[in-house]
Amino acid sequence: MQFSTTSTTQPTPAEQREEALHTPKIGKVFTDHMVTIQWTSEDGWHDARVRPREPFSLDPASAVLHYAQEIFEGMKAYAQPDGTVALFRPADNAHRFNASATRMTMPTIPEAVFVEAIERLLRVDSAWVPKGEGTSLYLRPFMFATELFLGVRPANRFTFCVIASPAGAYFKGGAKPITVWVSEHYTRAAKGGTGAAKCGGNYAAGLIAQAEATRHDCDQVAFLDAAEGRWLEELGGMNVFFVVSGVLVTPSLGTILPGITRDSIISIAKKRGLHVEERPYSFDQWREDAATGRLTEAFACGTAAVIASIGKVRFKDGEFPIPGGPLTDALRDELVGIQRGVVADDFNWTWRVK
Repeated sequence: MQFSTTSTTQPTPAEQREEALHTPKIGKVFTDHMVTIQWTSEDGWHDARVRPREPFSLDPASAVLHYAQEIFEGMKAYAQPDGTVALFRPADNAHRFNASATRMTMPTIPEAVFVEAIERLLRVDSAWVPKGEGTSLYLRPFMFATELFLGVRPANRFTFCVIASPAGAYFKGGAKPITVWVSEHYTRAAKGGTGAAKCGGNYAAGLIAQAEATRHDCDQVAFLDAAEGRWLEELGGMNVFFVVSGVLVTPSLGTILPGITRDSIISIAKKRGLHVEERPYSFDQWREDAATGRLTEAFACGTAAVIASIGKVRFKDGEFPIPGGPLTDALRDELVGIQRGVVADDFNWTWRVK
């Protein structure tokens, strides 16, 4: 695919950009450019452009505004010790993006085109990659329906886009144990639903539970399964792990998002000789294991937060603490080290942008 490039005539002043990079806040400040590619049922993928970041002009009848055909990905670019920039497992993001597209009856995009779009944005906005410890450039590829119609059917016209934002710590206060609220009234996904797809509707459905968590002074919400209300599934936007009697336990895939960070942690843990179990784990068992001391650590993981230790769990009838431990820190250090190029990448996960 041929990309055209149009540079912005109003770049962010260097002083303002450096200020944003000094204390980056994910999703608050954005780079100067974006990538867009169009798709229609007649012409397929076409009109690939690197262009100044600007608002979209959407007709009020655009399908996405009425039927929510929209998906996205979250990934990061990291400054490397030698001055280059690296992506982390971008082909896996492309694969998951297409899995989401298939579930939402949207067109898949060639994985090579997906990755090239991101690389082209990074080349033109390379000055926006922060270099400080714990920082990165967050990349948001997304796609939405733009056909003009009112009617319940898949759209025949879509826009793919990539934007970027300098990122620091995901949680307020940086890398410290978080407090989790267990939602016993709201669910995020069900068998046969869209839980394994990264679509905006999943997150919209969880906002009321996240607001409930905030009211109880918690950082994140943990969802239980929709069928029985017993089994832990995932947090609002992250997967979750438990260290129980020396075994690393995480909920099975199916109704939850197949996190790339989740998969990376499993691979690193197995390389370290740890036993990993992907299986159902109930909220009652979580409480019991915490009370008896079998549970020694728990943590959330995702692209934005990487790995965040869970220090306290609250629910409608009380709360219980979770002691911190060395495994969470060790896994975080190795994963971040690979991403930043200071730990050997035995898995060939990093992708240098040239």
